[in-house]
Amino acid sequence: MNKIDRLKGAYSKHIHVPWRTDASAEERVIFCVYSEDDELILRAKIDEFALETRNAGHPCVIFDFSDTFAGWLGTHKYGEKYFEKPDLIMSAIDGYTKTLFAQFDGFLNSSQADANTVVALTGVGSLFGFLKVRDIISTFAPLVKGRLVVFFPGNYENNNYRLLDAYDGWNYLAVPITADAEI
Repeated sequence: MNKIDRLKGAYSKHIHVPWRTDASAEERVIFCVYSEDDELILRAKIDEFALETRNAGHPCVIFDFSDTFAGWLGTHKYGEKYFEKPDLIMSAIDGYTKTLFAQFDGFLNSSQADANTVVALTGVGSLFGFLKVRDIISTFAPLVKGRLVVFFPGNYENNNYRLLDAYDGWNYLAVPITADAEI
């Protein structure tokens, strides 16, 4: 059994456990942590995670970050200039953040996600270098009434998450699930 299948098994066990109704927004977040080398395998099997979620009696909707930056930059009035001078992009990143939050809020409203729904986030690796995942999760989590599942390419060790295993991450009050064990 490959690592993503083991991750799916651990996720399935966790998502079948009855949900506490008094959990804070931060406690309703679940991180499915996997090696960045397994990103394509995870993407190919994301519908299997959604099926496990539905089998547990919860609707599942998926928000993908992968094309959000390119979409924002492509419509930005200075987009062409940023290609010529990419070091200037960070001065406009607040606009991307606002666009991202508006897209997510619209997504939640259109999907009619309620307190029984799992909202899954994929493509968080595409935020690397532009935004901190911890900032996104801190903003998104209170908007999600059910559970927020983050498919996280990196690692988890000693209560510390590291995106793409590239830099020190952060401690976060969430449920980590890995291929090796649900913690």
